[in-house]
Amino acid sequence: MPRSEGRMRRGRLGVAGVVAGALLGLAACSSSGSDASARSDGASGKPSGEVTVFAAASLKESFTTLGERFEERYPGTEVTFSFGGSDALAASITGGAPADVFASASPRTMEIVTAAGAASGKPAVFVRNQLEIATLPGNPDGITSLKDLTGSGLKVVLCDESVPCGTAARQALDASGLKLTPVSYEEDVKSALNKVVLKEADAALVYRTDVRAAGDKVAGVDFPESADAVNDYPITLLKESGNTATAEAFIRFVRSGEGQRVLTGAGFLQP
Repeated sequence: MPRSEGRMRRGRLGVAGVVAGALLGLAACSSSGSDASARSDGASGKPSGEVTVFAAASLKESFTTLGERFEERYPGTEVTFSFGGSDALAASITGGAPADVFASASPRTMEIVTAAGAASGKPAVFVRNQLEIATLPGNPDGITSLKDLTGSGLKVVLCDESVPCGTAARQALDASGLKLTPVSYEEDVKSALNKVVLKEADAALVYRTDVRAAGDKVAGVDFPESADAVNDYPITLLKESGNTATAEAFIRFVRSGEGQRVLTGAGFLQP
């Protein structure tokens, strides 16, 4: 009997050991599964948290809409924008300003960021934009061409040549062989357009997207030389991003079918 009891006791202990081992194994599998699930969620880009996007002034209306839609699609996210002249934004980024994404109005200004090693990966062109002449509502001066802007008595404003819309205006003028002396050079395209909106100028060379966004506050005039000054808009993840997964998800959203529909609806051209 004692020997038999000993065998039974050892049997019970063995079973208990197996059960305990099984429970530990299940716990380990559960823990491993949770970790894998967490990694999967991150890898599949279930975005969360805040991202800061530095974007060219001409993207203000479109990106504001895209930001709202992105937040609706991914509850728990928040997109904060800083809009301005692409050169000023590039200088801020290379100067250490915290941001996750940069969307520039030209490859030249994007190069400032990539050359400084502040971009993560290769920037991708997501839209293009073309110039248009913005005039006072109803076009009271009868402007129909770029040449008309050289007429005496007209107050015309341009973007500063350090920003993409100013560079594009210079390219268009060079292509036409015309010389134009503006009453002012503005720091970005919104500032140039605003001079016409406030009736402080008779016309401005701005992007067609900005003319469309202004509605009936201005009139728009196409001109053929604008085809010689079409700007590519690149976008990139920034190396110092504090929320890479969500920043990448926003870039994908901008380049998605829905993002492109918003942008082309605002007058941008597909890349």
